[in-house]
Amino acid sequence: MPKLLPPDPAQMSEHQRRVHDTIMSGPRGRVRGPLAVWLHRPGLAEHAQALGRYCRYDSSLEPLLSELAILTMAALWRAEFEWWAHYPIAIQAGLAPEAAEAIRRGVRPVFARADEEVVHEFVHTLVQTRSVPDALYQRALETLGRDRVVDMVGLAGYYTLISMTLNVFDIQPPEGEPRQFNQD
Repeated sequence: MPKLLPPDPAQMSEHQRRVHDTIMSGPRGRVRGPLAVWLHRPGLAEHAQALGRYCRYDSSLEPLLSELAILTMAALWRAEFEWWAHYPIAIQAGLAPEAAEAIRRGVRPVFARADEEVVHEFVHTLVQTRSVPDALYQRALETLGRDRVVDMVGLAGYYTLISMTLNVFDIQPPEGEPRQFNQD
């Protein structure tokens, strides 16, 4: 059971309603998970959802690389809801199910593409060590280019906020959906 439920739509302030409607009318098409909890603080929800919209839909990272980075973040934070929400999107975007399973289990995945390997290693290293060694940074620049490296760091920061929100407020996948991080 979540520690904090979304605000009651009948009790929303004008600001909450405006942010809610903005999210609903955007590419997400619904308000759930951390976005719903953030509506308690509509100023936070307004700006966080705008950053999330950029990171998810407008960045220079193609969907495969973006979703790979998101799954990596979900696994490192053991954020069940995030894994549940993004696993099917990542597979649809072209991530190999075997790579996703390795990420979930915390095992180094084998990738067919160099850009996938760099994204995973960069995000994993950044979260685990709070830094990126010069050699990995240089490899990321050579493989991805400056714009995608900047967007990848932004995405990692945004999904840190997402993961913290999910874990602090105990936001889980819908009832009946399997949990991915408590079975190993």
